[in-house]
Amino acid sequence: MAKTILVVDDSTSLRLVVKMTLEGAGYDVIEAADGQQALALLDGRKIHLVLSDLNMPVMNGLSLLAQIKQHPDYRFTPVIMLTTETAEHLQRQSQQSGSCAWVIKPFEPPQLLDAIARLILP
Repeated sequence: MAKTILVVDDSTSLRLVVKMTLEGAGYDVIEAADGQQALALLDGRKIHLVLSDLNMPVMNGLSLLAQIKQHPDYRFTPVIMLTTETAEHLQRQSQQSGSCAWVIKPFEPPQLLDAIARLILP
């Protein structure tokens, strides 16, 4: 059974590229355009990893991360931040809040898949 990854980004084109990359590697993908939409998808279904942008309207990635880590069913779900941000203080804040990895956009597909493979056991 394929592992499911929730991809959260306000860029439709980026979600498409990420989805194609992940599906090509054998993952199932569900999508959300912002943190609030992502929270609505945390409805009991099995999600093996969340891949989230940092800067999004409605609810940003750090707020989403905090909500995920407070959710009893998803608090141990690994979260990777996929962002254009390079500021070290944001990376530290993200790690302190519970993210497992920080991938800078633009990304190379093997880099992203490697980060995911380290967090999701086969």
